[in-house]
Amino acid sequence: MNNKIMVVDDETDILASIRALFEKQNYEVTTVDSGEGCIQELEKGFKGVILMDIMMPNMDGWDTIEKIVNRGLIKNVVINIITGKGTKDHQKLGQLGSYVYDYLTKPIDINQLIDSVKKCDIYLNARNN
Repeated sequence: MNNKIMVVDDETDILASIRALFEKQNYEVTTVDSGEGCIQELEKGFKGVILMDIMMPNMDGWDTIEKIVNRGLIKNVVINIITGKGTKDHQKLGQLGSYVYDYLTKPIDINQLIDSVKKCDIYLNARNN
C-alpha cells in the first residue's frame, strides 16, 4: 500500500480534520489549499490518493484535474472528489470523470471516506504493478 494522501481544499478546518483522520489510519498526509499547490506537489513527485475539493478560488477542482491530465501527472495518482456542491456537474464528469475514482459530498461520512481511500490505494497499487 502507498498510504499517501494529498488533500486539496481551501477550507483550513477540512484540511486539519482530514489530516488528523488519516494520520490515525497511518497515512502520510499532504495538505494544500489550492489547485496550484496540488500541481506543485505533483511536480515534486507526489504519488498517491488525491482528495480534491471542487469549489476553490482561482483554479477550481475541475480545472486542477484538467491540468493534472494535460501535464501528464495522472499516472501515479487516483483522484476522489470531495465537495460541498450538492449536484454533480455532469458536463465536467463527462469530460473528466474517467480520471475520478469516487465523488463524495460534504458533509462526508467518515467511514465512507476511509473505505473509499483504501479502495483507491488498492486500485493504484494494482494499476502501477
